[in-house]
Amino acid sequence: MTIRVVMAGATGWVGKALVPAIQGQGDMQLVGAVARRAAGHDVGVATGGQPSDQKISGTLAEALAAPCDVVVDYTKPVAVRDHAMLAISRGCHVVIGTSGLRAADYREINAAARANGVGVVAAGNYSITATLMKKFALMAAQYVPDVEIIDYASARKADAPSGTALELAETLSEIRGAPTALPTFEIYGHPEARGATLGEGTAVQVHSLRLPSYQLSCEAVFGLPEERLTIRHDAGTSAVPYVAGTLLAIRRVREFTGLVRVLDALMDETLSV
Repeated sequence: MTIRVVMAGATGWVGKALVPAIQGQGDMQLVGAVARRAAGHDVGVATGGQPSDQKISGTLAEALAAPCDVVVDYTKPVAVRDHAMLAISRGCHVVIGTSGLRAADYREINAAARANGVGVVAAGNYSITATLMKKFALMAAQYVPDVEIIDYASARKADAPSGTALELAETLSEIRGAPTALPTFEIYGHPEARGATLGEGTAVQVHSLRLPSYQLSCEAVFGLPEERLTIRHDAGTSAVPYVAGTLLAIRRVREFTGLVRVLDALMDETLSV
């Protein structure tokens, strides 16, 4: 069965890589594309390819006039929650690639998805190697309780921490042991210099750097007496690393009801990197 896909954020950094990738899949059909500033333009030309005779819509509501199975959203944090709720209300499954949503947003999206019997995948990072970094960090946390996260991105990135760092911190907080570092309420001077305290279990300190020359990197730093371990992922300058994971999510999201927030829940031995 062909999966009918609407791509929101079609002319964005990841969208330009995803549009031709979706069009090139034998089991997928791009039935709509959304990009406010490119509305009315041919989606193939607007994403750097050949003419496709398919016009870009200015809003998701316009694009959903066509029958759709999965909405993929790589837009902006201010838009993605409303996009997800609209798609869910129309009976569409959703793949969210935009970071910056709050815990309350995820709870609302999960409730709506369950009520409408559809699935939502919202991963902090759709890169396969970034997902492996997270897996290895979770393995290390079972043996080393002291861990902090450093999140690197460009000076123009609007959200902090990144979705990758936030997802990692939340998951680590669920399994790590008690740290030896002083809690922030015992710190003198400027406790905020210790970073953000994130996670609902044993919280993790997260430090976000926003500087020119960085693209996207995330590292988990573990410490024991007289030794350290750093597990780090660095992304390149293109959106290629996020394509394979997003295509996987498009194929698997219909198997779920409600929200799935991690890409590794979808990975199995059949995935080809």
